Amino acid sequence: MKGLLDSPTRPIHDAKEWFRENFSREQAKLLGALLLFSLLVLGFIGLADQVSEGETQAMDERLFMMFHDADGTPAGPAWLEEVGRDATALGGNTILTLFALAVFGFLAVHRRWKDAAIIAITVITGVIVSLLLKEIFDRPRPDLVPHLSHTVTSSFPSGHSMLAAVTYLTLGVMVAEMAERKRQILYPLVVAIILSVMVGVSRVHVGVHWPTDVLGGWIIGAAWALLCWSSIRWLQRHRALTDHSESNSDPAEENRLTAD
Repeated sequence: MKGLLDSPTRPIHDAKEWFRENFSREQAKLLGALLLFSLLVLGFIGLADQVSEGETQAMDERLFMMFHDADGTPAGPAWLEEVGRDATALGGNTILTLFALAVFGFLAVHRRWKDAAIIAITVITGVIVSLLLKEIFDRPRPDLVPHLSHTVTSSFPSGHSMLAAVTYLTLGVMVAEMAERKRQILYPLVVAIILSVMVGVSRVHVGVHWPTDVLGGWIIGAAWALLCWSSIRWLQRHRALTDHSESNSDPAEENRLTAD
């Protein structure tokens, strides 16, 4: 920071060099994640405000009926209806819980407790946040077509879309961190995004969510995954730095303080 203040006329192209000098790679990743989190939260607040005011209803209804025929059945061939039900299950509580437990168990067996903690904390808190948001907005479910999936909560944001984003994106980032090449980094992230998109689109297809419910779920799900990952990584790094500082403290000084 000092270098930038001492040179107020420093060229813009030197900003990248200054950034590298003042921030480690880990700090830059955390800063970028928190910036993206802030943008996502602002986007969700803006969308939620429009939904609450009913400004998106007409658009929602038009987009919603594009996924359905005039008789209320899902648009497209018969096999697509089955695909929609299968895809929506990928964001269901049962599948996500079993999947998260399986990953948690794998990480625990390999004593990767930090990564296991990220999975557990992110998914559990994600469920809580999803239920709280549904209670706050209390948006009715679509009633234009028969529902092909059982529902017990309100509509906004889509819990399936949110929890799919939370779970799959968190796992995608964790796998990407182990990769060394660009293609290896992109692959798990692309798979996570595809799975999240499939789940969200299927919720409209089976008639239980408005499109903006799904969009809201994706946005807040990605934001929550980023917040949990960033917070836990920061705590881990802070603890590591503290432990390192304590281990490198001056033994003579410690003896003097003890003697005092």
